[in-house]
Amino acid sequence: MRISFLGTGAAGGVPLYGCSCRACKRATDQPGATRQPCCAFIETGTTCILLDAGLMDLGHRFPSGSLNAIALTHFHPDHVQGLFHIRWGVGQDIEVWGPPDTEGCADLYRNPGVLRFNTAEKFESFQVGDCRLTPLPLIHSKPTVGYAIEGPDGSRFAYLTDTLGLPPKTEEWLCAWGAHDLAIDCSFPPGSTPKNHNDWQAALDIIDRLRPNHAWLTHIGHTFDDWQLSNDGLPLPLGVSIATDGEVAELGAGNE
Repeated sequence: MRISFLGTGAAGGVPLYGCSCRACKRATDQPGATRQPCCAFIETGTTCILLDAGLMDLGHRFPSGSLNAIALTHFHPDHVQGLFHIRWGVGQDIEVWGPPDTEGCADLYRNPGVLRFNTAEKFESFQVGDCRLTPLPLIHSKPTVGYAIEGPDGSRFAYLTDTLGLPPKTEEWLCAWGAHDLAIDCSFPPGSTPKNHNDWQAALDIIDRLRPNHAWLTHIGHTFDDWQLSNDGLPLPLGVSIATDGEVAELGAGNE
């Protein structure tokens, strides 16, 4: 199973509009340091799943018929805004899974176009192609789920973004799931007052309890990047890395 981090940024991205911090200046000068809306792409030999849909060029990246499904963590604009363009398209419908949310985002429910919305009920697994997805409730300001994804080769990947800590039942489920890789929200540097998102310490505490094979920090805000630049050379715990836009990871036997 292949994981591509298409976007790793918090709301507002990096560079943040109008900001002149070191991280935003770097991202302005170095395109490779930018962070677009947080989303990921899952591929197996036969299945393609998009996790969140905040990128505004989805129609260019994924031609009609190329996605088996889109799995949304929640309906905040930076995670669904790319749907507003492609819904008016023609051709094959796109299966979209998301948490129970009667409001959704704007008029997506009323005018779905080619989008076919399905409710991802917590802890109730569903199949997309040769992948099995289990929605796991998270702690956020809007109904939000992460996804535990199992590929046909037995590889397991948990995508947990937009959360502050984990609900006890979600943590218990993941601890009982077995060996897996993990992407976890880490929006803020240590010493901040986090709200709705993990800071550095909260993310590392979750990783320490879950003990994944490898963990990627994602949903990174510009203040976190600025803190990292100010602490150049700060060692990361073994098996932990900070995800970057465009990064690709191969999971499964022989790729740990």
